[in-house]
Amino acid sequence: MELRHLRCFVVLAEELHFTRAAERLHIEQPPLSRAIKELEEELDVILFDRDRRGTRLTAAGAAFLQDARRLFSVLEQARENAKAIASGLRGSLRIAVSDGAINPRLSAFLARCRAEEPEIEMRLTEVPLAEQLRGLRSGDFLIGIAHTAEVGDGIVAKPIWRDPLVIAVPARHELLAHKEVPLHELGGHPLVLCDPQVCEGYCRELARLLGPLEHRQNVVEHVASLDMMLTLVGAGYGVGFMAATKIPASQRPDVVIRPLAMESAIITTYLLRSDSADVPASVERFIVRLREAWDT
Repeated sequence: MELRHLRCFVVLAEELHFTRAAERLHIEQPPLSRAIKELEEELDVILFDRDRRGTRLTAAGAAFLQDARRLFSVLEQARENAKAIASGLRGSLRIAVSDGAINPRLSAFLARCRAEEPEIEMRLTEVPLAEQLRGLRSGDFLIGIAHTAEVGDGIVAKPIWRDPLVIAVPARHELLAHKEVPLHELGGHPLVLCDPQVCEGYCRELARLLGPLEHRQNVVEHVASLDMMLTLVGAGYGVGFMAATKIPASQRPDVVIRPLAMESAIITTYLLRSDSADVPASVERFIVRLREAWDT
């Protein structure tokens, strides 16, 4: 089995169209068909069903696709580690961040890691939660940071930070009569919420906290960033939500921040990783440092 066979297989599995796959691979269609045939013969399985309706993965093909992607992830990690070592580093640590789970604690913690272990290259990527989970399972990412523990099989979620949830209110608004706003007072007020496609885990947690308002929610806008939420709140579109740690970066004259009058108004940040027993030493050291940080 050669890598070119696997590359042809993965691209065809993604395109499910021989002509498009051949174009992506910069080869003609006959060599692609030949590579797939050779691979199927070597494995002694049928990877694709081909008929007048098109090309589809078989059950065996779908299973083989997961393993092939995992193999390419390992090869990519090996390539990155080799380049890092050649440039004087000792390896790389790929971290995925989802749900807008970025706060000053993370910046300070990463600065500590880089100071204590400068020979490890730390690469952060901000991705949607679903992509983060796929990457953790395939090995594309070694560590994930998100606002949910609902991550499915194969991934471990550990709480690292808990922050109060606060509300952003227009500077002139009746809710400002409360120093702490009771949840039931939000019923019927227009809400500016984060887009679930952008911050899936955070939105799940927020929906859980706002459960008592389920039938009284008046969501007028979904936004993709904190800045857009504050802009719309400041313009009077509605009331927004955010973690208290983001207050210092959210100061503006047309928005007032108020706490919620409920002890359970907490947003938790989780460290995610594969539940594989084979944890790289760099990941173990990262987790030990993070545990020390959240215990202080």
